[in-house]
Amino acid sequence: MKRDWLQTAIETIRRDDHRGARAGAVAGLGAALAIGGMEWLSVASHYPLVIIPFATSIVLVIGSPEAEPAQPRALIGGHIVTTLVGLAVLWLTGPQAWAAAAAVGLAILAMYFTDTFHPPAGINPLLVVSNSLPGSFLLAPVLAGALLLAAFAYVWHRAIRRQPWPQRWL
Repeated sequence: MKRDWLQTAIETIRRDDHRGARAGAVAGLGAALAIGGMEWLSVASHYPLVIIPFATSIVLVIGSPEAEPAQPRALIGGHIVTTLVGLAVLWLTGPQAWAAAAAVGLAILAMYFTDTFHPPAGINPLLVVSNSLPGSFLLAPVLAGALLLAAFAYVWHRAIRRQPWPQRWL
């Protein structure tokens, strides 16, 4: 078994298949910098990091920048739409466990209808309902964070990777 793994690694090296490793290292560095910035902003704004919903968005936008959910419309729109759904459900039902689950389901539906499907944003309605978050959560950290992440991704992909991003804004 160990020999099979080793043989596969040797064959990969012989094929000179380093592009994937280099691309992965660059994406990992970008994600680490973005997460570090998010942690710093969390401390500076006195928001607990667990309440800031962008870690998986960072992985998607930096690691798979060509994917449809990694485009600005989905990134920003998905976070806004899902947070609005969470706030509406919280307002209608209160912080019930079943309501949090329903909010996530409704948020997925809303992302499909608005063409803003961004899977990492699915955590927003759960956070809003489960933690009874105020409406201001929509502006900070959600809108501000999504805009900052889009700006970071734009600079990262254009200046560091020397690749176009996004493929489209809307």
